[in-house]
Amino acid sequence: MPDVNRERAAGGWTRVVTARPRLTLLLALLFTALAVVAGSGVADRLASGGWEAPDSQSSYATKALERYFPNSQPNLILLVNSQGVGVDEPGVAAEGRALAHRLGADKAITGVTSYWDTSTPALRAEDGGEAMIAARIGGSDDAITKALDRIAPEFRGKHGPVEVKIGGLAEVRSEMQSTIKEDLARAELIALPVTLVLLVMVFGSAVAALLPLGVGIVAILGTNAVLRGITSFADVSIFAQNLTTALGLGLAIDYALFIVRRFREELAAGAEPRQAVAITLRTAGRTVLFSALTVAASLAAMFLFPQYFLRSFAYAGIAVVLLAAAAALVILPAALVLLGHRVNALDLRKLLRRRQPNPEAEGGYGRLARLVMRRAPFFALGTVAVLVLLGLPFLRVQFGTADDRQLPATAQAHVVQQHIRDEFPGNPGGEITVLAEGNPTASQLADYSSRLSALPGVVSVDGPAGQFADGKRTAAPGPAEAARSSDGAAYLTVLPKGEAVDASSQALVGGIRAVDPPFRASVTGTAAVLVDTKHVIAERLPWAAGMIAAVTLLLVFLLTGSVVIPLQAVLLNALSLTAMFGAVVWVFQDGHLSGLLGFNATGSIETTLPVLMFCVAFGLSMDYGVFLLSRIKEEYDRTGDHRAAVVFGVRRTGGLITAAAVILAVVMVAIGTSRIANTKMLGLGIALAVLMDAMVVRTLLVPAVMRLTGRATWWAPRGLRALHDRFGLSEGGGTAEVPRRETERDPEPVSSA
Repeated sequence: MPDVNRERAAGGWTRVVTARPRLTLLLALLFTALAVVAGSGVADRLASGGWEAPDSQSSYATKALERYFPNSQPNLILLVNSQGVGVDEPGVAAEGRALAHRLGADKAITGVTSYWDTSTPALRAEDGGEAMIAARIGGSDDAITKALDRIAPEFRGKHGPVEVKIGGLAEVRSEMQSTIKEDLARAELIALPVTLVLLVMVFGSAVAALLPLGVGIVAILGTNAVLRGITSFADVSIFAQNLTTALGLGLAIDYALFIVRRFREELAAGAEPRQAVAITLRTAGRTVLFSALTVAASLAAMFLFPQYFLRSFAYAGIAVVLLAAAAALVILPAALVLLGHRVNALDLRKLLRRRQPNPEAEGGYGRLARLVMRRAPFFALGTVAVLVLLGLPFLRVQFGTADDRQLPATAQAHVVQQHIRDEFPGNPGGEITVLAEGNPTASQLADYSSRLSALPGVVSVDGPAGQFADGKRTAAPGPAEAARSSDGAAYLTVLPKGEAVDASSQALVGGIRAVDPPFRASVTGTAAVLVDTKHVIAERLPWAAGMIAAVTLLLVFLLTGSVVIPLQAVLLNALSLTAMFGAVVWVFQDGHLSGLLGFNATGSIETTLPVLMFCVAFGLSMDYGVFLLSRIKEEYDRTGDHRAAVVFGVRRTGGLITAAAVILAVVMVAIGTSRIANTKMLGLGIALAVLMDAMVVRTLLVPAVMRLTGRATWWAPRGLRALHDRFGLSEGGGTAEVPRRETERDPEPVSSA
């Protein structure tokens, strides 16, 4: 009875989708038009931060410092070059003071510090040729962007005897946003025509090749509209737009490939177009639904992390996955009903071949599957060994934070920041700031400063010069003297011996936090942000991995009815990602191929990126795994022959999965042409993971492991088997449906070499 109910549900779904195909396509066109309007300008509303944990001590201290001491956290730097005469020359000094005064008069500026007003050594280059003006632009991210767009053109360039370049966090983020917009447009121009050519090569028919692109465009435009809506109540990272384009095209093409391929098979077997669509939705349609759910589950795990950088990818990813699946299961079938046999029109491959390929022929993938299953131990152990070896570099990963070095080497914000690191004294950007609240007394602060100075790895403990408190300039405190606000707060700056985020600086953060003063102390700074981010990710990662594994196990069980196959799927999927993580460290951390690929190696990997790449790549790998397992299960249900079912599944899906992986890799490589290092890492890393999964894991490791487990692959306890019979969804209803045998013939012996 449950099977009958499921068939009725599938039939009802088919009738809804195909009853009025023209109306369906008209509504889809209306939806797309509305999405274009609703999603317009979404890039201007996206932010470029979000790596920090918002509830951490460092985030609290940063926000509190912005309230108490607006200029303690400058986000705008004017690098003033004296043109070779020296920053202390009277004319240069006068111009420097004038620039600082004019900048401070701007209504968006909450505080200004300059070398010429404070004589602070840290604001003067070691050779005396340059000096800095540091300022804070207040307000929201949108307000900061608008103010910078007005201020930067006014101050950049020559002013009398000096030349000014613009840097600071605000300029870094502004250049990052503009660079990402330009790179995304270029990636789309690269990916769309190359993808169309590949689709024509796969389908032959130009008509069939255009269908997946149409599904992808609907998914991308719809997701942009969703993101535009989300920005009205939550922060969304601009990096999420790259994922929207990549997954929108990639998954739409995957799903459309599977649907169109099955539809053409049914047409070739003699079915009428409407009947072929019905069979396709009962078989490939269910597979697409399961695939979309597994990918969405992997991406949803990023909601468990507090950083809006990761949450943004969950917003974008889930939206684009569900929209791609909806378009493939609603819009595409309606188009196929109307096209019918014309889906094969404009076959551009007729010029290159004399006869149509026989879909029942053994083919290269079928022969490969038989070879792998004959020598299953050799292929299983060999493949696992290679994948583990490729992943070994990840064991020495060093985590860091994203900064201006994500930008191209020629970007002015990066040039300015790098120049400050190279030419100015101390450790610019590496200071650890300690906020003291609760109205501490001068003697308490002096005692606390002495205790901090005695910690290993501390160069000095100072109060910054020339700060503003409640809009007024304070006196310039000396060593171990804290800047104060009228609210009774104060802060100290600890200068570490090491680099900004190296192990010694991170250890120093822990040492400072271990010192217990008689007032409330909060620690922030680059190293503190990294320590807190690593802690949050380590705390939430097991929950995220557990969620992905649990949902994947459940969905694959509902698809197959086996408890062994879900375990295989999770383990082999995770193993398929080793090459990606190893390459990320070898290339982007260690700097190999940095010249060829055009990025600045920083010696570390941004802490949240491996989490993002794992969630995305795991979901995409399961996408291909579901495609393969569904055809194996369909054939096993039809024949009861485990070995023949595995060969059949690999033969029928091998070329399709490889084609889909190559097309998705092209899209990801196009994203990887970005001049932003993190985007490049994301695109190229996932492209590698997808290709390894499709060409190594699905064609070698999966059939080898399934051969080793034999008919036990399909085992499930009686209670779970009954649960699957009641609630599970499996493919069926194809053109060659016959009863399953009660017994399975003995498989061919396995050779170990």
